[in-house]
Amino acid sequence: MTPTTQNDFEGVLLVDKPSGLTSHDVVDRLRRKLKMKRIGHAGTLDPNATGLLIMLIGRATKVSQYLMSLDKAYEGTLKLGEETNTYDSDGEVTESKPLPENLDAEALNTVLQTFVGDQYQMPPMFSAKKVNGVPLYKLARKGKEVEREPRFIRISEIELLNYEAPYAEIGMACSKGTYVRSLAHDVGEKLGCGAHLSDLRRIAVGHFHVDDAATLEEIEEMQLSAFRRRLIPIYQAVPSHVL
Repeated sequence: MTPTTQNDFEGVLLVDKPSGLTSHDVVDRLRRKLKMKRIGHAGTLDPNATGLLIMLIGRATKVSQYLMSLDKAYEGTLKLGEETNTYDSDGEVTESKPLPENLDAEALNTVLQTFVGDQYQMPPMFSAKKVNGVPLYKLARKGKEVEREPRFIRISEIELLNYEAPYAEIGMACSKGTYVRSLAHDVGEKLGCGAHLSDLRRIAVGHFHVDDAATLEEIEEMQLSAFRRRLIPIYQAVPSHVL
């Protein structure tokens, strides 16, 4: 059998990432399946987050910057009344507070809407963003907190999907670089009771939707011919001026 080469596969692959894996774990598993190294992704998801991960195979890695710049859509759950050091459920609870009296869906939605629009958001310490070449999470694990630059983001839409205290399910659309964990933390601060992100699912990136993605398990079990059919050609994935 002729070994697979890096020229055999090329295009964009939509993966529905499971919880518990890093985005690079997905890259490694695809590299093992295809026996090729030229594989990347267009925007990470935290290990416990699920949903759409855009994988770039072969020459598609050249359009990563364009795909990473696209707006994102998420569904997530905020747990009110608890702050964690990571702003999500992976971290240690640093403070617990009672929820405001008479906090209902209408009052909560009013607070959520104050986050719609252009704004500057502070990256969390537990993040891959680098300061002086060092990822923030490495400093955070040592108990260090350093000054960091807020980044410009846009939250174009937030919708309260369901509220059963202390959990609030939301849907949102935002620009690249938005930390939903930071949003959860900031919502908790504005409410006065604290909050963290309990779970997160990425629904869409630009015009790509998770409904069109295959699970990692499905992909790993595919014959290579079926895998090839799932690849979106580069010219279909990005506008012609990007190529």
